[in-house]
Amino acid sequence: MTWFAPLKASALLTLPLLVSVSFSEACFDFLSARQSSALRDLDMINPARAIEAMQVMNASLRNPLFGAVYFGTPFALTLAVVMMAVLRARVAAAVLGLGLAVHMIGVFGGIVAPNVPLNRELAAVDARAPGGDTIWRAYSTRWQSANLSRMIAAGGSLMLVAATLTAAVQNRRRS
Repeated sequence: MTWFAPLKASALLTLPLLVSVSFSEACFDFLSARQSSALRDLDMINPARAIEAMQVMNASLRNPLFGAVYFGTPFALTLAVVMMAVLRARVAAAVLGLGLAVHMIGVFGGIVAPNVPLNRELAAVDARAPGGDTIWRAYSTRWQSANLSRMIAAGGSLMLVAATLTAAVQNRRRS
């Protein structure tokens, strides 16, 4: 039994899967870059400068490109789940649905729960005020822990979505 038994996949049908993989990859890449370098790099400089830099980085995320990828990923995944369900590709729909759930809980839930409040708190900090080093260390430690969880969730979601695309391409070659 194949993943897409009743489905004769065409290039058009794989488009939502390709978009889902692309958006999922972009989310994972963003979180991975922040985890592997951005905060670690800021930890190496003066805490006042690190606070200022992070305040600017957080403010700069409010842009159309980031918004399209960050908020478009769940939309693309939902569209792919619905498409696979309509086409009776039940296993693909289930795997994509699991990828969507992991993304929503781990990536979206991960940002709303710890990171947004942390970022709001940091936005209100005067970077030059006394105690900046303590504020930065506490922020960076908590932020990196939360981001690590989000990055792992984004990677798990990406693997699930990519597995579905791989199965669709293999099935297409067979049909």
